[in-house]
Amino acid sequence: MVETEFGLCATCWRDAAFITGLVCDLCGTPLPGEADQDEVVHCDDCMTIARPWARGRATFLYCDTARKLVLALKHGDRLDIAKPAAAWMAQAARPILLPDMLVAPVPLHWSRLFKRRYNQSALLSAALAAATDLAHCPDLLTRHRRTASLDGASRDARFAMLSMAIGVTPGRRQRIVGRNILIVDDVMTSGATLAACADACLIAGAAQVFVVTLARVAKDA
Repeated sequence: MVETEFGLCATCWRDAAFITGLVCDLCGTPLPGEADQDEVVHCDDCMTIARPWARGRATFLYCDTARKLVLALKHGDRLDIAKPAAAWMAQAARPILLPDMLVAPVPLHWSRLFKRRYNQSALLSAALAAATDLAHCPDLLTRHRRTASLDGASRDARFAMLSMAIGVTPGRRQRIVGRNILIVDDVMTSGATLAACADACLIAGAAQVFVVTLARVAKDA
């Protein structure tokens, strides 16, 4: 039993590693210490890797309930998960949201989209844009080169594979110029995919790029 439609039961809620308190301002990883609205801190990874985006947040650590939700949405045809997930993402992203933001998903290559039939990141971005009353452009970016699966790949391999693999969709550049862009994805591991998206937006003239993900893979997750 759940209290509301699309809610989590008590057991799943207990096992959902919601990220709260002090977090890395670039990727949303939880950090030790007390949260301070005026304090900007970064995790070890974000201090050693150049992040092309300005700020970022994540809703869950990628484990237990969050992992089940992500896999069900991504591979299990559980499209209904997008709506509650977007509400949780909106809460996590609230500190970095700006009124003029344009929300866009991490793109899938057309061959993967054909096989899967939907882009889970686009479902999340559409629901997030609706929940936050922000503009949405589901085809802002294009993955014009299919890359091998990133599962199990090292950080350096991920960045190398995604180099120049993502660009702005022809005809969408005018929506980017001078605009703050919010890129949405289901999971952040190394940040290589989000970096490729951010680079494409900045090259096209975006003012700043921000990122939000449903889950963040952390070293202690």
